[in-house]
Amino acid sequence: MKLNSRDYESAGPQKMTGPLFLLLAIAAAQSINASDGCQEEVAQLREKEKLLKMELEKKQLLIDRLRTLNQPGNPGKVSVNQSQDTQFTDCSQVFSAGSRSSGLYWIRPAGSPAPIEVFCDMSDRGGWTVMQRRIDGSEAFNRSWAEYKDGFGNKEAEFWLGNDNLHRITSQGNYSLRINLEDFDGNQRYAEYQNFRVADEKEKYRLTFGAYVGTAGDGFSGNFMVGVSAWASHQGIPFSTHDQDNDNYEQGNCAQEDKGGWWFNKCHSAHLNGRYYPKGHYSAMTDDGVIWYTWRGWWYSLKASVMKLRPTDFRIDPVDDSNAVQHSPPS
Repeated sequence: MKLNSRDYESAGPQKMTGPLFLLLAIAAAQSINASDGCQEEVAQLREKEKLLKMELEKKQLLIDRLRTLNQPGNPGKVSVNQSQDTQFTDCSQVFSAGSRSSGLYWIRPAGSPAPIEVFCDMSDRGGWTVMQRRIDGSEAFNRSWAEYKDGFGNKEAEFWLGNDNLHRITSQGNYSLRINLEDFDGNQRYAEYQNFRVADEKEKYRLTFGAYVGTAGDGFSGNFMVGVSAWASHQGIPFSTHDQDNDNYEQGNCAQEDKGGWWFNKCHSAHLNGRYYPKGHYSAMTDDGVIWYTWRGWWYSLKASVMKLRPTDFRIDPVDDSNAVQHSPPS
């Protein structure tokens, strides 16, 4: 039974008693309940619509991503289904093929069972394969041996590329490592090493490197002070994590104490995988920050670090050197 204002007017006050009054009251209550039920149903439908739109947007992003990866006109990003002889072994080949924008690309280093996605840094004259980045502390670096082996994090933010990948890449030839550092005052420094190589897992990802150039100081070799290289040098040192102690420190596990996986001696003069302190200067039981001793010492944790690899014999055509002006090395 549907009532409207005219029904109430024609009934009048004297007729709103007895059965008619009860009938009107019941009808009004049913109308209110029906209205509440409709509103609840509408709210549920709107929530479902919102969720469906979100799911549709995710699927569309995935479709767009796959289309980009397989686009014939995009020489930098190759499909995982491409034959091996058309794939790039590092970001220097991506750059030489014509890609000039920093970002995510697919490569397949020699010996890799499958293509891997990497971040290619096309600054500093281009062609760098990024192996590590710290910028804001959003990613935990106190990880297990297995996690450092395979890699972790977001390659467009903070990450570690993976020790197996580092071994495969650096075994392809003579590679240089460039480390870009920044403190919380905006100052920037860099360190670069030739002949950078990471051994395989059987050798515990042992680190070797050659000559140093840069403005941050030689934090790897331990030559910053007479008589300290025996415990501070990272040359020939295997990798350690909190669950696999391969350092030379007999009193404990450096990775466990210093909160991150690294090539620890007894323990370090550089440790870029340490605990992230958001204010630079810090105090703790041990020097467990993001450390490059030869620049800011043991008790200053850096704001940002980027470690990246490129063949030492990489040469750029002067015609393609425009980004070197745009991205000059930090001083």
